[in-house]
Amino acid sequence: MTADRDEPEEIVWQGRFVVAKKRGRWEYVARARNIRAAVILAIEDGHVLLVEQYRVPLGKVCLELPAGLIGDHDDSEGEDPLAAAGRELEEETGWRADRLIDGGEFYSSPGMVSESFTLVRATGLRRVGPGGGVAGEDITVRRVPLAGLAGFVEDRRKAGLGIDVRIMGLLLAGENGWQDG
Repeated sequence: MTADRDEPEEIVWQGRFVVAKKRGRWEYVARARNIRAAVILAIEDGHVLLVEQYRVPLGKVCLELPAGLIGDHDDSEGEDPLAAAGRELEEETGWRADRLIDGGEFYSSPGMVSESFTLVRATGLRRVGPGGGVAGEDITVRRVPLAGLAGFVEDRRKAGLGIDVRIMGLLLAGENGWQDG
């Protein structure tokens, strides 16, 4: 497959937020306009903030870490990932962080999607509003005790929710002991 890396990249289809591409024998999806995402890990006082939101590609509600796009508006090109994370945390959950820490860049599904996200650790959390997202998002906020996270996730799975793969990291971290703050 390394021979494909030298082939020219072709745009097969492009929308406002997503681009379908082809390089050699590989077909994959990218974000349009170099848009990236920020994913927020908000753990404090023995609890983690999670969100539930209907996801059209899955056709069902998904349990996720709070997240949002960086630079997705025409006037926000070059937006700082930490600023975007702070904005998204407050919009989605109604919580504000005193401190946002860049945890590095990660890739969601590198065999199919070129999208990356910046993992952001949020500390010094305080509730400042109801959350729920912006118009049309209909986000449900969950503040889940870490000690009961595995059971909560399993209950949500049994209720028919999709579970974002990043939740797996939380579950594995729980097996090794949690660290707040």
